[in-house]
Amino acid sequence: MTNPSYTNANPIKLYWFPLSGHAHRAQLMLSLLDLPHELITVDLAGGEQKTPEFLADHPFGQVPVLDDNGVKVWDSNAILVYLAAKYDPARTWLPEAPEKAADVQKWLSVAAGPIFNGPCAVRLVKLFNADFDHTRALKVADDLFKIMDPFLKGRNFLTGDEPTIADVAAYSYIAHSPEGGANLSPYGEINTWLERIEALPGFVGMQKSPAA
Repeated sequence: MTNPSYTNANPIKLYWFPLSGHAHRAQLMLSLLDLPHELITVDLAGGEQKTPEFLADHPFGQVPVLDDNGVKVWDSNAILVYLAAKYDPARTWLPEAPEKAADVQKWLSVAAGPIFNGPCAVRLVKLFNADFDHTRALKVADDLFKIMDPFLKGRNFLTGDEPTIADVAAYSYIAHSPEGGANLSPYGEINTWLERIEALPGFVGMQKSPAA
């Protein structure tokens, strides 16, 4: 059943790249909210993201970009906030209570900081030859896992018993960090948390790299 909050005739457009964890965050949120959407692949290798047309929608020339019937949103975490605020009337994915909202924001900051510089970076080096220090990125990832694993003990999700956009923001790169050489096997709580997310109605996984 399509999300009853969505009343437009046309699907939401998501300009993305299948191997991008940032893009997957947006795709996953669209699916979890059961929103009609169309995936439009951006030719990153061909430089499509740097064309004037694309830069008009995202000045930094990156994916993803969301086009909700003319309302355009860029930055994956901003897209999560937008979708949850607009299409989740119960506000479970993005709680309104100040303490809960702050808890979510903490993890959005982690997603933009340690998750980007660790689990994301190791994968970018291995899959796309990105200019990161792979050894340092592996250490950042492992340090992050050492913090997250005990933090998750006794919790179903990052901010409590129910999933929020914090979990969506954190999931993609952590789940796929082994593609960059990170080792998740010692971290039982993290692996259980990943399994909980994957069991959510509407979950859709990110494409695995053929090189992984």
